[in-house]
Amino acid sequence: MISYTLFETVIGWAGVAWADKGLVGVYLPDPNAENARTSFLRRFPDAVEAAPTQAVSYAIGEIRRLMSGEHVDLLDIPIEIDRVPEFNAKVYEIARAIPPGETLTYGEIAVKLGDKLLARDVGAALGKNPWPIVVPCHRVTAAGGKLGGFSARGGVNTKVKLLAIEGAKVLEPAPPPQKKTAASAQPSLFD
Repeated sequence: MISYTLFETVIGWAGVAWADKGLVGVYLPDPNAENARTSFLRRFPDAVEAAPTQAVSYAIGEIRRLMSGEHVDLLDIPIEIDRVPEFNAKVYEIARAIPPGETLTYGEIAVKLGDKLLARDVGAALGKNPWPIVVPCHRVTAAGGKLGGFSARGGVNTKVKLLAIEGAKVLEPAPPPQKKTAASAQPSLFD
């Protein structure tokens, strides 16, 4: 059984889902609690809203602290890593070890995995990260000072703001706002 709860952060309503061994998913903050609930239940349709356990309450507190700008690494929050493919689990393990305010490139993670040609695979794995923030995929950038992609709501602008909250040196400014198309109509976490 998967349980979930929503909680408020300084930038909106976030959510966590958990099972017996730890978190199975994290939902990045949304300004509207009902939008957060609806989106979260789309990912976990069988989840039941519940009061957080002691371990989940701790995770919520640590996520709130991180979102408030405190340097919290979240490494001690248990996640059910066995729910993802082995390659992705290895990528997430490396990403989890990146301290707040620091970054690694997709290529650097690929090298840590033993093959620099795996950079695109690293990016694909991070794009499927079920635990954003807890597995800080926003701390992974492209080569040459480029930010790279970010699949969460708001894309790269959200990535830039999360890195700024953590005090990271952002190498590339956020791109100027573009005319919204159907594909880019989704607001960032900070709109």
